[in-house]
Amino acid sequence: MRKKTSALLLSLCSLLSAPLQASWYEITGNAIILESESLARQNALEDAVFQATSYAGADIANIGLIKPYLEDGKKDYHFSGNEIRHISVTKTEKKGGKYYLTARIEIAPSAKNCHRTQYKKGLLLGEFAIAYPQHAALGSIYQLGDDFTQLFNRQLNKNSQSFVTAGITPFPVNPGQPDSLTMMAEDNDAQYIVSGEITDLTSTVDNQILRTDKINRQFAATLMIIDGKTGEILMQNNYREVANWPFSRTSLVDTKSARFWQSGYGQAIVRVSRNMMLDLESTLSCRTSLPEVVSTRGNAVQINVGRIHGVRAGDQLALWHSAGFIDQNGIPRNRMVQTNITLTVDRVYEKSSELVVRQPELAASIQPGDLLTKQLRTFD
Repeated sequence: MRKKTSALLLSLCSLLSAPLQASWYEITGNAIILESESLARQNALEDAVFQATSYAGADIANIGLIKPYLEDGKKDYHFSGNEIRHISVTKTEKKGGKYYLTARIEIAPSAKNCHRTQYKKGLLLGEFAIAYPQHAALGSIYQLGDDFTQLFNRQLNKNSQSFVTAGITPFPVNPGQPDSLTMMAEDNDAQYIVSGEITDLTSTVDNQILRTDKINRQFAATLMIIDGKTGEILMQNNYREVANWPFSRTSLVDTKSARFWQSGYGQAIVRVSRNMMLDLESTLSCRTSLPEVVSTRGNAVQINVGRIHGVRAGDQLALWHSAGFIDQNGIPRNRMVQTNITLTVDRVYEKSSELVVRQPELAASIQPGDLLTKQLRTFD
């Protein structure tokens, strides 16, 4: 029995110390055929890659790096310097207006990728308003801005590896007022604020197809990412899809219904929300997560991240004094000063945690507003 136990422990230690191995995944992706079969093939391939990467626990930010190469209608794709190493398309099929693509995908997830070594960062979402309400007249889809915001919120909470939403703010997100934005982020424990606008819902009629009116409708939106510590704009992107509008011109369309979201137009909007999430991952996943001290009590410290952010009992963090200032031009500047203080997570709650200071003689210097960074474990 003792020999078996020793062998089991040896195998476990070997498993913990070994790098993650490359594995093959066979996945079928699908997409609605809209503009062309080549575009549907690309969308189905991206869907397969997304499913495989998520299942393998690899970094979904990698998908943004290879997406331009998936536009080529090849059978095999090889990549270097990426967790996604090889894609081989084995089968394609068109059925019921959809394009199905089966691929074998080789993935080698890294134990040191950013979503494994960082806590999830808090995002506060602003409402996606419709820039030109007259564009929503067809189908009376005036509530689409609210519904898209909720869709994006669910997309992040379900599929994002690096973020957790702190909710949706009812207040306007004005990049020209950085002070109000930093206060908004602080009130919601958000490291970043994400907002945008739906800019195009116009439609065109193609009456050349089988002598029937086919309505194609645009969906265009903008995305803006703001640093919650400074109010600075970090990224602005534009997105556009066009899809068949399957409803009659006189219909009042319920944008909360399954019929709407399962239509080609609804699926195109879902694709926009996923592309937004992937761009967030590519842009911000490797930025340092910055938990903040919210209260101190003797040798104990409370911080504003918890279980939903990935905090675990025993985690060790380093403390930085926050020394932000406003420069001569009135622009807020974020500044952090490293200390020799380290802390260990003692108790974990849903959205907060209690830590113990490992140098009790230095505990009195810790103040609310100080920031922390996670230190890597030997085995994760």
